[in-house]
Amino acid sequence: MHTGEDIQGLRKIVDFTRLISVFILAIHFYICCYQAFAQWHWTANITDRIIGNIVKMGLFNNWWKPKLAALLCLAISLVGVKGKKDEKINYKSIMAYLFSGLLIYWISILCFYLHMDVALIAIVYMALTGVGYLLMVTGGTWLSRVLKEKLHKDIFNSENETFPQEERKLENEYSINLPAKYNLRGKVRNSWINFINPFRGLLVAGTPGAGKSYFVIRHIIDQHIKKGFSMFLYDFKFDDLSVLAYNALLKYRANYKIKPAFWVIDFDNIYHRCNPLDPESMDDITDATEASRTIMLGLNREWIKKQGDFFVESPINFLMAVIWYLRKYRDGKYCTLPHVIELIQADYDRLFAILLKEAEIMALINPFISAYNQGAKQQLEGQIASAKIGLARLASPKLYYVLSGDDFKLDLNNPDNPKIICMGNNPQKQQIYGAVLSLYVSRMIKLVNQKGKLKSSLVFDEFPTIYVGGASGVDGLLATARSNRIAVTLAVQNFEQLKKDYGAEQADVITSIVGNIISGQATGDTAKKLSENFGKILQDKNSMTINSSDVSIAKATALDYAIPASKIAALSSGEFVGMVADNPDQEIELKMFHSRIQNDHEAIAKEQASYKPIPEVEFVSEETIQETYAQIKADIDELFKSELATLEDGHPDNNKQAAGTSKGAGKRLSRRQQSRQEKLGRRNERANSRKLKNEANNKAGS
Repeated sequence: MHTGEDIQGLRKIVDFTRLISVFILAIHFYICCYQAFAQWHWTANITDRIIGNIVKMGLFNNWWKPKLAALLCLAISLVGVKGKKDEKINYKSIMAYLFSGLLIYWISILCFYLHMDVALIAIVYMALTGVGYLLMVTGGTWLSRVLKEKLHKDIFNSENETFPQEERKLENEYSINLPAKYNLRGKVRNSWINFINPFRGLLVAGTPGAGKSYFVIRHIIDQHIKKGFSMFLYDFKFDDLSVLAYNALLKYRANYKIKPAFWVIDFDNIYHRCNPLDPESMDDITDATEASRTIMLGLNREWIKKQGDFFVESPINFLMAVIWYLRKYRDGKYCTLPHVIELIQADYDRLFAILLKEAEIMALINPFISAYNQGAKQQLEGQIASAKIGLARLASPKLYYVLSGDDFKLDLNNPDNPKIICMGNNPQKQQIYGAVLSLYVSRMIKLVNQKGKLKSSLVFDEFPTIYVGGASGVDGLLATARSNRIAVTLAVQNFEQLKKDYGAEQADVITSIVGNIISGQATGDTAKKLSENFGKILQDKNSMTINSSDVSIAKATALDYAIPASKIAALSSGEFVGMVADNPDQEIELKMFHSRIQNDHEAIAKEQASYKPIPEVEFVSEETIQETYAQIKADIDELFKSELATLEDGHPDNNKQAAGTSKGAGKRLSRRQQSRQEKLGRRNERANSRKLKNEANNKAGS
């Protein structure tokens, strides 16, 4: 009972016990130093008789018993002392007082062995014993003032935000398993990050230097090739990851039933050629639609946020019409992106004349023909010039050479012909190469995302640097990848980067649809969103109030963020947080993790030193590249000659309206060419006449 009467009674008992201790010590001084007291005339008969009776009790038979009794009474009195709590008092200073006091208290007996005056010996003995006694009183009193609850030990709340994590290695034929270590209440424990279902998508986030490639992506590539996956690898900084994939294939080639071929698409150092507009893979006009949209949005990334606008959709439709025309012309003989670029750069007279011969694109080009016939050239240029200007940036001999070849198809998970395809980019030419690489990815996704194919892994390093949209976009791929055994890995620096390049709506869909997330250091809205996704855990909340007589401590529990945004923003390289997805037949209770991935740095460095470079198939000379460039231009010239020649004999198409329009365009073309030739002739005649007059004037002057 903490009542006022109880406190007063306890205080009286403490004071009385300490008084007994002092009384025993005083009698001990009187007995031991009696000669000195007698010399000072501080003795009396009645005092001697009283002390003599006390001595008969046996407590004062020797020197150490009374000192020990006084010390015990002092200790009992100190137990009941409650001093004002002070955070500055610590156990080191208390122990220093207690040990020094005990030492002086007991060693003072040596004074009686000194050869000095009796009175001086008595004074020194009583002084030392008193000093030792006071030091012990001070230390004991401070002991009651020590603040036992130190709430400021974990100033960053690190231990309170730890939680149990999965320590078992859960493996299957598709899984990615990363060894790690984590902290649980101050103890470092071993754990495993188990991505047992990579087909539900894996998003790897982290600022530059967070360790995305070194700690995560390299293990994904190595383990998936080891388990027999076909693979597509977008290597932003070619050939860092591609060399890793090539050497992993050499190491684990025996794990495949049919050994996969290794193909590389790179525009700086040419390895292989591939036509993304392969006519065999374009079944209907919707394929041309997706290809056109991917190219144009890849060239003009700001259009992604303006889809649906007139001057955005017009060039997309026009490019789609050109692509599908070449797909239908002679069964796709010239259906390549370089031929599309050259064809679309032609003047409107010839281009419209031949496009109108294809009935399937009549509806697409009618608005452009109408504007052309009505003389609305400004509007027509606004509709088409965006496509022509953007595609003109791709008119490079090396690009033409790679895009016009047919070394391999993009169906990498074909059971009869599995492949590992590496596609390289160049950060310095990202804006030019990005659109072409986006086309490759878009066409590849359509061919891969089908039933009955091999298990495959699609790894995109720095994913926002390419655009993959439309029906074959990444969001659609993630939604259907699980049933078709496609593991998609997207590496981004942060969600804001994804929003900038893909638009907020599509970026939110991509980040929300993935089942597995692993993130290194991230800041801003990315850290906040991740922290909210990870949820809250039950944490201890303690508070302390110190007043003049007592300390009040309150302890409670409350839900708080398991991994706050501030902690995600302060992660070290190799330290990751995230969430894993499980399977119905292989459940994971502890899905969330905050751990440090363990890499054997020496073994990795030794392995990298023994890597073999990607071999070049054959040397491609500059002359060969230029010949291909010239041949593509010649192909388009031959197309115009043969197609325009048919206009003179009448259009063979059954659509009379299209035939009439084609003839009219051909006639207009002939009339305009004749008119231009006549104007040029008259201009030359006037120039010659002025020249003759000047010569005559010069002769007359001389």
